[in-house]
Amino acid sequence: MCPSSESVLPTGIPTIRVVAMPTDTNPAGDVFGGWIMSQMDLAAGTTAAFRANGRCATVAINSLVFLEPVVVGDEVSIYTDITRTGRTSLHIHVETWRRARHTHITSKVTEGEFIFVALDEKRKPRPLPPAQPGDELPAPPCEQDA
Repeated sequence: MCPSSESVLPTGIPTIRVVAMPTDTNPAGDVFGGWIMSQMDLAAGTTAAFRANGRCATVAINSLVFLEPVVVGDEVSIYTDITRTGRTSLHIHVETWRRARHTHITSKVTEGEFIFVALDEKRKPRPLPPAQPGDELPAPPCEQDA
C-alpha cells in the first residue's frame, strides 16, 4: 500500500520488519532499547554489505535518539538510507517505525547514524567498489503509478 501524500511515513521499503516479542523486554516490560539498537545495526549492516558487495563492520554509531517506546506485539520496521560514502566507509541513516498491533497507527520510535567500513578477507579496510545502478533498492511502484 502506498502512503498518502499527507503521510509522514518513510519512503521505500523497510530493510527489516519484525514483531517485538515478550523476550525482547526489559524488567519494566517495555521493549529493551538494546534490542531496538541491535535490529537497527542488523538493518544498517545489510545495507552496507549490499552496497560494498561483501563484508562490513560497524565502526561507530554517531547518534541514536529514542523518541517513544515500543511495546510487545508492535510491528517494527527499520528503514535505511546511505547518506555518504568514503573510500572504505558508509554512513547510513536508520529510522525505526512501529505499527501498533491490529491498527494502522504508525510512528517513528528511533533514528540514528551508523558508520560501517568495508572489510577484506583479512578483516582489514578495503575500498568500496564503484557505485552501480541498483546498489540501493528502489521503492516499490505504487498502484496509482501503474
